[in-house]
Amino acid sequence: MVTQITSFGRSGLYDWMMQRVSAVVLSLYTVFIIGYLLVNPELTYEQWSALFEATWMRVFSLMVLLSIGMHSWIGLWSISTDYIKATGARFFFQSLCGFVMFVYVVWGVQVLWGL
Repeated sequence: MVTQITSFGRSGLYDWMMQRVSAVVLSLYTVFIIGYLLVNPELTYEQWSALFEATWMRVFSLMVLLSIGMHSWIGLWSISTDYIKATGARFFFQSLCGFVMFVYVVWGVQVLWGL
C-alpha cells in the first residue's frame, strides 16, 4: 500500500491541478523565449543580459524553476509509486529525485538572483 506521505499535494486532484498549472507556466515561458528569440534575430549578450536583469523576468524565471521542480516531482512520484514496488528502492529513488530537484532549485535561485 502506497501512502500519500511523499506526494506533493494533499490529494490526487490537487496533484493533478498542480501538474496542469505548472505545465501552463512552462508553456508560457517557452512561447515567450521562442518569441523573443524570433523577434531579436541579431541578439547580443547585452540584450540577453538586460532581459534577465529585469525583475519581472527574474520572477517569471523563478516561477518556471519552481514549476519544473513541482511538475517533475509529481510526475516522478507517480511513476515511482506505480512501477517501483519495493519500498526501499522506491524510497531511495524518491529521496534521490527530491535531493536533485532541491539542488537544482537552489542553484537556479543563485543564478537568477546572484545570492
